Amino acid sequence: MAHTFDPAAATAAYLAQISPEAHAKAVAYTHGGHWLLLWGALVALLVAFLIVRSGVLVVLRRRFEGRRNRPLLVSYWIGGLYIVFDAVLSLPWSIYSDWWRPRQYGLTSQSFIGWLTESTILLVLTGLIGGLFFAFLYALIRKAPRTWWLWGGGLTAVFIAIGMLLGPPYIEPIFNKYTPAPAGPVRDEVVAMARQVGVPSDKIFIYDGSKQSNAYTANVSGLFGSARVAMSDTMFKKGADIAEVRGVVGHEIGHYAHQHALWIVGVTSLLAILAFFLVDRLFAPACRLMGGEGIRGLSDPAGLPVLSAVLAVLLLLATPVTNSLIRIIESDADRYSLVHFDEPDGLAKALIKTVEYRAPMPGRLEEVMFYDHPAVGRRIRRAMEWKAAHPKPVSQAAPDAVAKAAFADRIVVFPNLPVGMDGIALKADGTWFERHDFGWSKGRYAVAGGKLCLDEERGSRRCYAIGRTRDGWTLAQGAGAPVAVALERMRASASPG
Repeated sequence: MAHTFDPAAATAAYLAQISPEAHAKAVAYTHGGHWLLLWGALVALLVAFLIVRSGVLVVLRRRFEGRRNRPLLVSYWIGGLYIVFDAVLSLPWSIYSDWWRPRQYGLTSQSFIGWLTESTILLVLTGLIGGLFFAFLYALIRKAPRTWWLWGGGLTAVFIAIGMLLGPPYIEPIFNKYTPAPAGPVRDEVVAMARQVGVPSDKIFIYDGSKQSNAYTANVSGLFGSARVAMSDTMFKKGADIAEVRGVVGHEIGHYAHQHALWIVGVTSLLAILAFFLVDRLFAPACRLMGGEGIRGLSDPAGLPVLSAVLAVLLLLATPVTNSLIRIIESDADRYSLVHFDEPDGLAKALIKTVEYRAPMPGRLEEVMFYDHPAVGRRIRRAMEWKAAHPKPVSQAAPDAVAKAAFADRIVVFPNLPVGMDGIALKADGTWFERHDFGWSKGRYAVAGGKLCLDEERGSRRCYAIGRTRDGWTLAQGAGAPVAVALERMRASASPG
């Protein structure tokens, strides 16, 4: 197959599934998102400027210090209150960028009240945790004024790691319901996949992501024992088949297996060190520029808006770097999925469904500057190149759990059956029978060791080697050649007699 399969043509065929209208809409949404980065940074600067000029944090700091001079506690309250003030002043922009705009493009069906409620809960959590982070950060600035930026990178890593550890068991369930994949072909498939690569099978969940977003997505979250793979229910509402599930879950398992979360923690820590180093040098001129007369210097928590403004500018300038770093691990997860689960078409079918919020074929410069995932078109092309370089055999062994899920409660129909023969009916309870006009036989069946074995009540046994092809299933008896079989849904009338 490798010499006849054309990856470029296959990629073009997948991209051709996108209608011109859908493509134009995706491009408009994506390009608008690029501008949001700039406007979001400008909004952050404006809000920081307003808070500095109002002097509200300076007043609060003086009052807190007047009651009881506990610098750690003062920094905690100032940090938490600044987060709240910033969120309230930025609310009109957040409504537009995070709710109204996605809703206009059909990417969310969440009501405004639902969005506002969840945003409020998130703000409370951010204020409590963020206040604690800033309390420790300002303690470092006071204790080590020359090297605080170095220790600040370590502090950032610690807080990110703690957030990852606590996210799945305590924070994420506040917003969504996570349940193990229900019994059926999907669960059998993902359990078999997990066992194949040594990932705990109880780490794969389905969550009601359609509450917040209509986007076709899955994710991996957590760290160490709390890490898990989660598929949004939007995947199944948009018709994800087993091949897509294998491609997508394989990608997320790649994140899990390669410990990309730890990689993110480490890289973020290094970037934080660089950012804090620059803040240390830029804080004083930025404070003068913003008119922070009452701010006593970098160690004053009332100067937090100035620190945040500098970080907002640095974060905007670092966008190409951070995006490129994330694209590296996303590409690695794609490759993991292909190497271990070999579902290039399943991955491609899933990727096509993400085009609605990610234009498929940007220019190279645009991708480097703005894309935190590789472009869909290029990811599909890599999958098709993998398919060309790794042709599947006509038939291959299938995991028992997958085969059992596929054959249970189905009628196995061989080609060229005699007139009147309906095939082998395999009931979900483990019983089977062959029904035709000349009588019937019954017994029990089992799928194990890559074989379907039929044990008749009269004592005879027949076993078929189970194979899987791109188009379906095969059975081979003894040394015979594999024969393609059809699996028909069990009919109510399909009973012996």
